Amino acid sequence: MEIESGQTQDLNRIRKPGGGRNKLIENQSDILDSLKNILEPSTFGCSEKLLIWTLKSRRKLARELNNQGFEISYVTVGDLLEILGYSLQVNKKSIEGNQDQPDRNAQFEFINKKMKSFQDAGLPVLSVDCKKKELVGNYKNPGRIYRLNKNPEKVKVYDFIDKQQGKANPYGVYDVTQNVGFINLGIDHDTAQFAVESIRRWYKKLGANQYPSATKILLTADGGGSNGSRNRLWKFELQKLASELGIEIHVCHLPPGTSKWNKIEHRLFAQISRNWSGIPLRSHEIIRDLIVSTTTETGLEVHYEMDRNLYPLKIKVSDEELAKLNIKFYKFRGEWNYKIKPEKIKNCRN
Repeated sequence: MEIESGQTQDLNRIRKPGGGRNKLIENQSDILDSLKNILEPSTFGCSEKLLIWTLKSRRKLARELNNQGFEISYVTVGDLLEILGYSLQVNKKSIEGNQDQPDRNAQFEFINKKMKSFQDAGLPVLSVDCKKKELVGNYKNPGRIYRLNKNPEKVKVYDFIDKQQGKANPYGVYDVTQNVGFINLGIDHDTAQFAVESIRRWYKKLGANQYPSATKILLTADGGGSNGSRNRLWKFELQKLASELGIEIHVCHLPPGTSKWNKIEHRLFAQISRNWSGIPLRSHEIIRDLIVSTTTETGLEVHYEMDRNLYPLKIKVSDEELAKLNIKFYKFRGEWNYKIKPEKIKNCRN
């Protein structure tokens, strides 16, 4: 009316309290309850969580509310969903194995106490595992790096393995106390022999100098894979290493399905992955340079060795060989916690 009449709008005018269009919820007081009832059959999640989610789209929800006599657009449905605590979400990979594993939390407490006792005594505490294999060659590596506009790194379209370059198999040993990592970069299979050889190389390159008087080593490892709790060859090779070094090797395995809790995952492997993110791993030399250049604000150091040995698969350890191991299982979950003593003391540290 003001425009049609030619009147000038008073820009300083303040709307009276309570003026303007009433809120949708006030005009249609039952709309939230009706929306909840529509959502209920298709809602998933935990009642203890702050956020829940629904499978139905805003347009479908608006249509159902309109059919019930409410006047609402799909845009406003989004506002109501936010009020009710709903949000759009994608799947998240966060469940590993059996979350109801008996003694799961007790095992973590056991590991923490064991680690603290070793650290208080000045003994090495190592987190060990094998990082995922990487194709060596001009292949796409996930992640992004800064480059000049419209000048992306050109890589192969297909990830067929380069038979000459093969794959890189990084086995890591992370010193939890010193914040120092070691990568033994293999070119063959990830076997128990390869895993123990990586620990051997860590000791010769770093451990002997860092812990010259150590009589024990504590390893924390995943429950499966080449260093798994049920892997006979793993124990057999650790026995050889313990006897060779004259050092007791204590092992604590993480409960099944909790591999991402292993400290090496986020303190070493995640940092390496971040450092080479978006960079094609064209050669072992490039991989080496990216590994040793990995640092963090907390002072992480990473060392490296190239392992060109071949590690055959399907090596069997007989019952008789297993029975000869100088191994002692702890009373609490002995299948996860044990120590292997040297068969014959040999001072190999000189």
